[in-house]
Amino acid sequence: MRKYFGTDGIRRIANTQLTPELVFRVAKAGAYVLAKHSDHVPTILIGRDTRISGTLIESAMTAGFLSYGANVKLLGVMPTPAVAYITRKVNADASVVISASHNTYEFNGVKYFSNKGMKISDEIEEEIENIMDSGAISGLTAVNDKIGVAENREDLVKYYYEFFEEIFKDYFKNKNFTIGLDVANGATYKVAEEVFKKLGIKYKIINNNPDGININKDCGSTHLENLQNYVLKNKLDLGIAYDGDGDRCLAIDEKGNVMDGDVIMAIVAKYLKEKGKLKDNTVISTVMSNIGLNKFAKENNINIKHTKVGDRYVLEEMLNSGYNFGGEQSGHIIFLDKNPTGDGILTSLILIKSIIESDLSASELRKVINIYPQVLINARVREEKKKLYKEDTIISEEINKLEHEMEHDGRILIRPSGTEPVIRVMIEGKDENKIYEKAKKLSDIIEDRLS
Repeated sequence: MRKYFGTDGIRRIANTQLTPELVFRVAKAGAYVLAKHSDHVPTILIGRDTRISGTLIESAMTAGFLSYGANVKLLGVMPTPAVAYITRKVNADASVVISASHNTYEFNGVKYFSNKGMKISDEIEEEIENIMDSGAISGLTAVNDKIGVAENREDLVKYYYEFFEEIFKDYFKNKNFTIGLDVANGATYKVAEEVFKKLGIKYKIINNNPDGININKDCGSTHLENLQNYVLKNKLDLGIAYDGDGDRCLAIDEKGNVMDGDVIMAIVAKYLKEKGKLKDNTVISTVMSNIGLNKFAKENNINIKHTKVGDRYVLEEMLNSGYNFGGEQSGHIIFLDKNPTGDGILTSLILIKSIIESDLSASELRKVINIYPQVLINARVREEKKKLYKEDTIISEEINKLEHEMEHDGRILIRPSGTEPVIRVMIEGKDENKIYEKAKKLSDIIEDRLS
C-alpha cells in the first residue's frame, strides 16, 4: 500500500503537509528510479498551475532533481496534457506536473509522467516511495560537474499549439458558432485562449485572471453556475469549463444545461462511431458512470467496459485491450490516438466539431443520452480510517439495506477518495429527493462512525 501517492499523484496542503523537504525527497528519489530504468542521467520537464505555492514546490522539485544530477526544463504555467504531450515531443525522460487539479488553492500536488506522456505506474510510484523512506537517499548526491542544470523553456508550448493546428487545420474558421470559455483561473488561462485564436474559433472568456488564490474559486468545472449564466446572458452556442490543471472538461448547452463527462462521451462516441473511428465500437468508462451511459451504449450498439475510478485505470484498460476512447464522468476524457492523458482543450474541440457536424444544437444533441438523477455526498472522515468502512458492522448493514432497496431501479457505490480524507457516497435512482435522503443518511452514519 502506497504511503504518499494516491490515485492522482501526491496531493496535500502546500507547505505544511506537502513540504519543500518532502518534495525534495520525492524529486531526488524519482530521479534515481528514472535513471535506474534507463542508461543515462534523465532530463525532466516541470510544469505547474497558477496556485500561489506553485513556485515554492517547483523550486524544491528542481533542487531535488539537480542534486541527483538530473537536468530540468521549466515549462512554467502549463496544462497537464500540454506537459504530457511536450514530454513525448522533445524526447524527455519524464515530466512532473505541480498541481492539485480541481482542489482549492491551499492544496498542491505532484504528478509524474513517463517518457511516453503517461502517468507512471503504481509500481514505479511504490519504488520511489521505498527510496524516499530508505537511508540510501542521503547518498544519492551528485558532485562537481555531475550536478544537474535547469533552464527555462516556456517556449516549448509551441509544440502544443502545433498539435491542435495539425489536427483541426482550418476547420473552425468562418463557422457560425460562439463558445464561452471558463478557464478556472488555472493552467489553461493563456493556452486555451491562444489555441482558440489560432484555430479561428469565436469565443468569449471568463475567469482568466489568476492571482494565486482564485484558482477553481467559484469557477471552472467544479462550479458551473457562473458559466451557465454567462452562456444564457450572451446567447452563446456552448459553454466550456476546464479544471485547474486543464485535463478535464465539462460543458453547458445553449439552454444552460450541464453536459457532464458521460454526456460528452455519449455524443463523441456516437460521432466517432459514425466516422468509423471508434475502435471496436467500444467506450471505456469507470464504475462512477451514470446508468444512462450504459443504456445509451446498448441502444446505439456500442460496447462499454468499466474500470475502477481514476483516469489512469481507464488508460490502462485502453492500452491493454487496444481501445482508443474512454473517460470519466468528471470530464477526464482520453483520445488515445491523439494524447495518452485526459485533455480538456482537445475534448472541447472534438465536442464542438461533433455538434457542428450534427446540424443540431447542443441541447438537441445531448438528448442521445438520458441521465438518471445521481447524488454524490462526501462523508468527511479521518484519513487513517477512510478504508475501514467495510469492517464497521453498522455501516455495512446500512449499505446492504440500501443495495437491496435499489436493486431494481438504481444503484449505490461507496468508495474512499484517493486524494482527500473523505468517503464518497453515490446513489442513482429515478427520484432525486429520495436518493438524496438515502445518501445523506448513509454519509451521516459514516461520518459518525469514522470521524
